[in-house]
Amino acid sequence: MSKVVTAAVEKLNEKIGSFGSTAKFVIEDEGAIMIDENGVHAGDEEAEVTLKASRETFEGILNGSVNPTTAFMTGKLKIDGNMGVAMQLGQALS
Repeated sequence: MSKVVTAAVEKLNEKIGSFGSTAKFVIEDEGAIMIDENGVHAGDEEAEVTLKASRETFEGILNGSVNPTTAFMTGKLKIDGNMGVAMQLGQALS
């Protein structure tokens, strides 16, 4: 597991903890992170929604310098799956 994924798991656990649905963040060239009712962990299982972004975009979303909606609208964040779950996740990250 990359240092980026490890740091992101820690940060997301602080922000979200558990989540009622399943979501996966894929950080290009780094790995994947799962968010579900058990919390946040490194993994690449099936999810209701998958969000894919570069390391820079993902770090910006986590530290608040990048708005997830803007990232999606400009093509920096790609979403595949349930858009409602993606929106719930966006609210949880705010």
